[in-house]
Amino acid sequence: MNILEAIKQRFTPAIGAILGAAGDDAAAVDIGEWLDLIRPAQDPKFGDYQANFAMPLGKKLGKPPRDVAAAVVEMLDLGEWCEPPEIAGPGFINLRIRDDALAQWVGGLLSDESLGVSPAENPGTYVVDFSSPNVAKPMHVGHIRSTVIGDCVCRLLRRLGHTVISDNHLGDWGTQFGMIIYGYRHFLDAAAYRSQPAPELLRIYRLVRKLIDYHEGHKNLPTLATKLQEVETAVAAEREALGPSPKKAAKKALAKKERSLAELCEEVASLNEKLAALDADNAFVALAKEHANIAADVLAETARLHEGDPENQQLWEEVLPGSRDEIDRVYRRLDVDFDETLGESFYHDQLAPLVERLIETGVARESDGAICIFLEGSGAPMIVRKRDGAFLYATTDLATIEYRIKRWNPTTILYVVGAPQGLHFQQLFVAARRIGHTDVELAHVAFGSVLGEDGRMFKTRSGDTVGLEGLIDEAVARAHRIVCESDDAKPGGPELSEKERREIAEIVGVGAIKYCDLSHNRESDYVFSYDKMLAMNGNTATYLQYAYARVQSIFAKGGITPEAIRRAADGSAVITLKAPAERALAIAVARYPEALAAAAADYRPNLLTAYLFGLAETLSTFYNECPVLKAEDEATRLTRLRLCDLTARTLADGLAALGIKVAPRM
Repeated sequence: MNILEAIKQRFTPAIGAILGAAGDDAAAVDIGEWLDLIRPAQDPKFGDYQANFAMPLGKKLGKPPRDVAAAVVEMLDLGEWCEPPEIAGPGFINLRIRDDALAQWVGGLLSDESLGVSPAENPGTYVVDFSSPNVAKPMHVGHIRSTVIGDCVCRLLRRLGHTVISDNHLGDWGTQFGMIIYGYRHFLDAAAYRSQPAPELLRIYRLVRKLIDYHEGHKNLPTLATKLQEVETAVAAEREALGPSPKKAAKKALAKKERSLAELCEEVASLNEKLAALDADNAFVALAKEHANIAADVLAETARLHEGDPENQQLWEEVLPGSRDEIDRVYRRLDVDFDETLGESFYHDQLAPLVERLIETGVARESDGAICIFLEGSGAPMIVRKRDGAFLYATTDLATIEYRIKRWNPTTILYVVGAPQGLHFQQLFVAARRIGHTDVELAHVAFGSVLGEDGRMFKTRSGDTVGLEGLIDEAVARAHRIVCESDDAKPGGPELSEKERREIAEIVGVGAIKYCDLSHNRESDYVFSYDKMLAMNGNTATYLQYAYARVQSIFAKGGITPEAIRRAADGSAVITLKAPAERALAIAVARYPEALAAAAADYRPNLLTAYLFGLAETLSTFYNECPVLKAEDEATRLTRLRLCDLTARTLADGLAALGIKVAPRM
């Protein structure tokens, strides 16, 4: 139990009595919503914690909030933990933890390997579906959010005592492999493939994609040009009809249409530019003419693979391991692993029987040749088998749910997938419940996009999607320069070998990428910036890693091991809090379990990053105001060393929950 939970426990009977006196039969059920309004104070001048329930509770009861607050305070028994509560403003209850109680609590953490984090009272079994790249092509920047957020969610839940199965649902089936097979048959450089299979497979995949896009571009350009002309005419007419004194709503509507027009103009211009560049390449044009029906041919190769064609099956089995190896290498660098890795191909044989069962039970029915599940409130049905007999992602996802429930009997299945897939998961979850899976919680952990400095999807200068491994390489290279500059500038000269510099650079670079992503609200887009994410100050992993290393340097300089000061000779671990900076650091350390619980509750890692950044800032203030090795007496020196030790352990543990490593020297 953490301090906040202990406080809430003391409030429970008082709030229950207030509700009971008002004749609320559901008092026991309602108490939770009021307890959730007891939180850490936003400003230390209001104390350490603040209860903000008196206003909404007063409204519910028809009583003045201050009277409600006073009635609750009168029944509270917080003497063991807090100074006498203060009622402020319209009914805020301000709480300050007693210094001796805080010192005792923090002293107890010194010998607690869990740092005060208690296992969940009702641990669940979670299946977390995340990352899920297509195997036929390299991972790109679009995979970073699902991979990093999903891994962090797994770590948070495990840290709180839940059983977690991390599941990578690979795209190892479908059109992308039809493209690989077509490219293998027509464009393969056999010598290059024997030497380095993965790069050669990537080359032929990109060539097939380029040829398909070329033909589709020429096919779509006239339609786009006509649409552009129509939109330009419509916007011009609306602009002219607006008049000299337009209404605000009309101006807003026009502005929206003008933005759409600008985007369409850019799309047409970009397509024209790409096609012109390709048309100027005579060799490519000749190749495109030779493969004029490539899109249809790729679909035919895909269909043959799905139908069990021996030759296509053999090619698929040949190219799959090399593609998997490329992906696994990136995961190793990110320190991400999975308990289960199954591709879409694993479920292929289960799809036809599933659809037949859906038809037999009346869950799905035929519509215009396709088999669909019609969902109330949804504008379009969920198609599980197309008119041509092909299955869709929805079919595979339903089969996957059934497999996971049968194998693990989870309490919760989480899908860490981008926000644009929200409608798909809404339909999927309703369909899953329709076929009887009502005892498992299904949740879409949605996230926004990674943007470039221009506010658009993050791409290379040539317009290609940024490769994930290239992103890591660049971050590590920049981190190496920072590590070298920092080491070279040390007063006594460089301390690190080149091997140590490289190892630290990998830790710092990878940590910077992860933290940059996790420190943002997952549902928001964010702008990717190497300079910002590697800054030595501000809310970055580098700043937190440096704070950890700074503590280690104190112990190294003093010739002290942290273990030696965690317990005195008599077995006690006394902490005395005299200076305000000591107390501030103690309360910050004590709040770690609360931060972990809050981050895990709604799968929001940014709540943990915000806590860790605040802890590091509090540590910095402590450094500036409280000498450690040169403290005025031995008792104060021991207290400050112990606070430093606890802070470093908390930083390391919190960063580990984010999937980020620390280094003892930087």
